[in-house]
Amino acid sequence: MKHFTPETFQNCTLGLLLGRAHLVKDRILDTHLMPFGITAAQFKVLIIMSQFSVDTPAELCRYLSLDSGAMTRMLDRLEQKDLIARRRCENDRRQVRLALTVEGGKVVDHLPVIGAEAMNELVGALEPEELAMLERLLTKMLLAAGDALTELRMGSK
Repeated sequence: MKHFTPETFQNCTLGLLLGRAHLVKDRILDTHLMPFGITAAQFKVLIIMSQFSVDTPAELCRYLSLDSGAMTRMLDRLEQKDLIARRRCENDRRQVRLALTVEGGKVVDHLPVIGAEAMNELVGALEPEELAMLERLLTKMLLAAGDALTELRMGSK
């Protein structure tokens, strides 16, 4: 279904609103993560590793839509903070496996609380039914656009 034309697109704010919501979410997360010395971007890597058992840089790149260079820099920073460790795969020395360190595990234990607090701050103005509707609409939109991560997530529910 087409909702926009070149003429009406000039008044379309959907893309701007989606982008701003993402930026504000990350800014709120950054504030909540300051005591742990990590950023929203690093939070995403750690939470994906822990919640989805992702253990390769390539898979993280797919989840986060990052190029391998950006992911390498991100993993370097997390390794410097002693939150993750990289090890060569024994079966294929070209492949790298990621694991949380002891310190990384301690930080990961706090991430659901931090994430919940940040998301509550972001969506606190919404009524429960509004939030449920927003999630349904975004899921429907992403599935229709062929988003593989959303499809994977919905397939596991």
